[in-house]
Amino acid sequence: MEKMFVSKGSRKTSVARVILKHGKGKITINKKDLNSYIPQPDLQEIVMQPLVVTSTDGKYDIFINVKGGGFNSQSEAIRHGIARALVKVDEKYRPVLKSNGYLKRDPRMVERKKYGHKKARKSFQFSKR
Repeated sequence: MEKMFVSKGSRKTSVARVILKHGKGKITINKKDLNSYIPQPDLQEIVMQPLVVTSTDGKYDIFINVKGGGFNSQSEAIRHGIARALVKVDEKYRPVLKSNGYLKRDPRMVERKKYGHKKARKSFQFSKR
C-alpha cells in the first residue's frame, strides 16, 4: 500500500488540506491543475517554494483542497501545508524549512470594524457644527 502524508496549512481565512504521495510531481488543487487554478507565475512560485528548497521538486504528487480567502492567501496556505507534509515525510527537511519560515503560521488577520467608525480605524468626518 502506498504511503500518504496528510497535513493542513492556513493563512488569514484560507485553509489548505494537503496530501503528499510518491509520484512524478503532479500538483492538483481543487481537482484542477496548478497552472489552471493559479494562473499568476509569482503565486505558483510561492506554492513551489518548499519543494524547491528541499530539492524534492518532481518526487511527489500533491493533492490539495483549499477554501477561503483570495489567491494570494490560498497560495501561502498551500505552501504552509506542503512544508508541514514534507516534515512528516522526512524530519531532516525541518531545519531548512524552518529557517525559510515555511513552517510558521502567519498570525496576521484582518482587524475587525469598530462601532462609530467607517472601517477598523477610519472614523467618520468630524464637524464641530
